Amino acid sequence: MTLTIGSPAPGFSLPDTTGARHGPAGAPATVVVFTCNHCPYALAWHERIADVARDYAEQGVVVLAVNSNDADRYPRDSYTAMQERVAREPDAWPMPYLHDATQEVARSYDARTTPDVFVLDAAGALAYRGAPDADSDDPGLHAAWLRGALDDVLAGRAVATPQTEPVGCSIKWRA
Repeated sequence: MTLTIGSPAPGFSLPDTTGARHGPAGAPATVVVFTCNHCPYALAWHERIADVARDYAEQGVVVLAVNSNDADRYPRDSYTAMQERVAREPDAWPMPYLHDATQEVARSYDARTTPDVFVLDAAGALAYRGAPDADSDDPGLHAAWLRGALDDVLAGRAVATPQTEPVGCSIKWRA
């Protein structure tokens, strides 16, 4: 089932790298971004997404980074590797890094790539889905599509561009 713009997004509760659980609920806007440790696209966009988490925190926006990749085939995406990355790069993680061990959350969102960005409004409806901006190789774009979606949601407007094509490595599904 594909999650469509305006439809209610699935709820979830996943552990972060300390074991604390997080999920989308109660924020004026929530960003759910599927990411991982090894994908060059996810790594290229990471700082821009982290900047969004920092820049929008005072407005109550919650950013949730979710790793759903198969850790058996991709050990760099294991829960232990996630914990080690956050410990090694604490300033790079102004948002929780969540482990979707069963891949149920990725499946419920129909996530396709790392990154694949979903913006939910205060009611939990999908307002934007796609890439953070137009080019993973251009940090100067500052996650413009993601920021535009958040600005529209926070202002109570329909998102001007509610969907773009997610770009990145495929989610690594279990066989």
